[in-house]
Amino acid sequence: VQLQASGGGLVQAGGSLRLSCAASGRTFSGYVVGWFRQDPGKEREFLAAIRWSGGYTYYSDSVKGRFTISGDSPKNTVFLQMNSLKSEDTGVYYCAAHYSGFSSNINVDERLYKYWGQGTLVTVSS
Repeated sequence: VQLQASGGGLVQAGGSLRLSCAASGRTFSGYVVGWFRQDPGKEREFLAAIRWSGGYTYYSDSVKGRFTISGDSPKNTVFLQMNSLKSEDTGVYYCAAHYSGFSSNINVDERLYKYWGQGTLVTVSS
């Protein structure tokens, strides 16, 4: 699976952005797709994930209620709608995927994600 992340940019605090993660090579069927954020000098942080089959979602406490992850089957794309952005949301956002088959688990550990997009920069100005 090849992933292409896009949608980053500069936004003021309180604003919104929508990130996209498009898959090529195969569909997301049977996969969990997640979004992670990395700040300079820090470890990559799990934000949200969606289990493609069934649409089950999971969020970190830091983004719950502000971010929404969703999938578009015809476009084979996962979106991350980010609202009420804060300066601490600044960072490089990565989408990633791992095959889950029939498992209902959603992993937050980045080491379990096999496929990664190239990252897209989000800058939130205060």
